[in-house]
Amino acid sequence: EKKKRGQHLKRKKESDLPSAILQTSGVSEFTKKRSKLVLPAPQISDAELQEVVKVGQASEIARQTAEESGITNSASSTLLSEYNVTNNSIALRTPRTPASQDRILQEAQNLMALTNVDTPLKGGLNTPLHESDFSGVTPQRQVVQTPNTVLSTPFRTPSHGSEGLTPRSGTTPKPVINSTPGRTPLRDKLNINPEDGMADYSDPSYVKQMERESREHLRLGLLGLPAPKNDFEIVLPENAEKELEDREIDDTYIEDAADVDARKQAIREAERVKEMKRMHRAVQKDLPRPSEVNETILRPLNVEPPLTDLQKSEELIKKEMITMLHYDLLHHPYEPSGNKKGKTVGFGTNNSEHIAYLEHNPYEKFSKEELKKAQDVLVQEMEVVKQGMSHGELSSEAYNQVWEECYSQVLYLPGQSRYTRANLASKKDRIESLEKRLEINRGHMTTEAKRAAKMEKKMKILLGGYQSRAMGLMKQLNDLWDQIEQAYLELRTFEELKKHEDSAIPRRLECLKEDVQRQQEREKELQHRYADLLLEKETLKSKF
Repeated sequence: EKKKRGQHLKRKKESDLPSAILQTSGVSEFTKKRSKLVLPAPQISDAELQEVVKVGQASEIARQTAEESGITNSASSTLLSEYNVTNNSIALRTPRTPASQDRILQEAQNLMALTNVDTPLKGGLNTPLHESDFSGVTPQRQVVQTPNTVLSTPFRTPSHGSEGLTPRSGTTPKPVINSTPGRTPLRDKLNINPEDGMADYSDPSYVKQMERESREHLRLGLLGLPAPKNDFEIVLPENAEKELEDREIDDTYIEDAADVDARKQAIREAERVKEMKRMHRAVQKDLPRPSEVNETILRPLNVEPPLTDLQKSEELIKKEMITMLHYDLLHHPYEPSGNKKGKTVGFGTNNSEHIAYLEHNPYEKFSKEELKKAQDVLVQEMEVVKQGMSHGELSSEAYNQVWEECYSQVLYLPGQSRYTRANLASKKDRIESLEKRLEINRGHMTTEAKRAAKMEKKMKILLGGYQSRAMGLMKQLNDLWDQIEQAYLELRTFEELKKHEDSAIPRRLECLKEDVQRQQEREKELQHRYADLLLEKETLKSKF
């Protein structure tokens, strides 16, 4: 039975191999067979397809025949143009989907690289990491889309945004009808389905036709424009010029803050100098001024005998002087340079007295022209006095002499804080005055000494390098002078030696000549003696 069963399985395997495999593997499931594929009815019949193929082949054969026969007129090229459905076959290919990146895997790799990094003491480059995207916490999902190839086919609905654009040939396209074309092939040269990028711009006649139509369309549009009118009026606002000037100034140049501050400082300094020129000469030169005004110098007007015109003029001058003193004490009080505490002399004086006096006797300010006229009058009066007194300009020596004589007649009393005549002061007052003057002179001497020391220190700092350089040059100059003196001494020595040598040379020549002559005579004598001796020798030999 085993043998029969084995033969039966062998026959079954040979006849039905799949069922045998299922039985062998123990699979007893029932396998269903696939049903037939049910497809919809074709929309285009085989006859229509054959007709389209025949039409395409006929047009292609006609075009090839025209090209072979050499027909190159515009009618043939227009009717027998290229009717390919798509100009770009690459657009039908499904492009490759972009490669996606796993952000979580990249961050995990970055974390592992940072965990396994070595000690930074070894140096070297940093651990290479993947670039992270910080746009969000959750990873981004990339949606894979298949590109739509229908948009690149010629049988698509024209876009609304293509109307009015300039094509690559420089012509303006015609309006596009927003409808889907039918089965009619593309006939661009006949303008059946004109669309961007579908026209054949390689044909010169087609390009010329398009340019001609565009020019005609433009001419018709320009003819429809209204006629120009030469009727206009320009009206500027009232402050337009000023605004334009300000705008030009602001646009052309922006002044630096330092320049603005310097200009303002210069304006303030000019105003201060101008105001200083209006002040009195004593205030301009910062001369000592009285702290109290002595009004007793004025004479009473109703006196007997009455005052003369000259005396009245002097009283007017004194009154004006008192008014000027009150004004200066009120507005420009005197501050001596030696006042260390910075308190003004006469600070305790009540300003109400000055204000009250100026209310009854107002201070009158004069213009620059009036002051100039008064100065000219004084100059003329001085010239009259010079001519009347028969003297010219006073020298500084004469002025100092007159000043010393006048100043010696006045004595300052420090105990009473006033001046008096020297012939009216007692011996004690004179001693106190001289002590005060000595103290003042010592103070001036100390002040000037400190000032000189400070200036000397400043000049030493400023000119220290020049002084050291000058000392070095002076040393070099002294060395050169010593060398010059030594060379001059040697020169004089050799000159004297030359003189002595010149005077001794003739004597030496005479001596040498005498020695030579004496030597020659001696040699002659010796030669004669030698000849005699030889003769004597020969004689003796002949005898023996």
